[in-house]
Amino acid sequence: MTTPPSDIRTVRVAIIGSGPAGWTAAIYAARALLKPVIIAGLQPGGQLTITTDVENYPGFADVIQGPWLMEQMHKQAEHVGTEVIHDIVVSADLSRRPFHLKLDSGAEMLAETVIISTGAQAKWLGIESEARYQGFGVSACATCDGFFYRGKEVIVVGGGNTAVEEALFLTNFASKVTVVHRKDEFRAEKILQDRLFVHPKVEVVWNHVVDEILGVTENGGSNVTGARLKNVQDGSTRVVTADGVFIAIGHAPSSELFKDQLATKAGGYLVVRPGTTQTEVEGVYAAGDVTDDVYRQAVTAAGMGCMAALEAVRFLAEKDHAAQGHPISHHEAEKIGVW
Repeated sequence: MTTPPSDIRTVRVAIIGSGPAGWTAAIYAARALLKPVIIAGLQPGGQLTITTDVENYPGFADVIQGPWLMEQMHKQAEHVGTEVIHDIVVSADLSRRPFHLKLDSGAEMLAETVIISTGAQAKWLGIESEARYQGFGVSACATCDGFFYRGKEVIVVGGGNTAVEEALFLTNFASKVTVVHRKDEFRAEKILQDRLFVHPKVEVVWNHVVDEILGVTENGGSNVTGARLKNVQDGSTRVVTADGVFIAIGHAPSSELFKDQLATKAGGYLVVRPGTTQTEVEGVYAAGDVTDDVYRQAVTAAGMGCMAALEAVRFLAEKDHAAQGHPISHHEAEKIGVW
């Protein structure tokens, strides 16, 4: 390994992104005495920081708050030895090890391994009222929040597989699901459409967009009461009553930083080897929503963060022993890490 300039530090594990995947990876890497460094990014804690009630993360009998959960993971990671840098990675050269990272502050580092946990962002409509009620009736995850709408009416916005799947899922809880789509046909798979069209709880509103999300603010809290829809053909409007609005127009993984360096699949999600978090570049791992276009849950992201850290531990153990003139097998390397 070439000796780096004195002003560029070398780290064993650099973790980019600080959602459930990043914090979990940091915890496991720190417990293996690798002194990981996590670069927290623009939104420390990821999407859970804009999620209020969390009821499906194992280990908590009562409803917890998303920001609180991320705060606890942060504290746990630091407690076991993680260094947290509140900065942004602006460039990453993955063409050779150690990998060269440049931060927005001007700092640089060389990383023997990199764990990418930059997550994905839900695509939003971009209207002011949507932002006002996020977490108070506006959601981008039916799996996360559908349970809170038992016996209530909800709106789902979108026309692809995500929208139809979320609408069908919400019929398990809601008394009525109104699907709003700006066109006169869905992009979703036909089998999903067939299920949706015959469901007695579902109504589809074609050729409409959400013009404004309606709600009330009282007693210090906010609640959605419905949405004003606009007909894209004649400009007329109508109001649909609802207790919740689910935006299901897709997700955008935060993978732009690695464009042309790592393989991606449809939508920009990073490709990993089946059953692992290993990317096509040896020593670079991807965990959480940046690679997961199926589940996108906090608990699955945390699980992948664990996997990425353990894989990095084994990889570094193999390299260390080979450098000492004692090459070992992958099976033997598994015995070296601290699990």
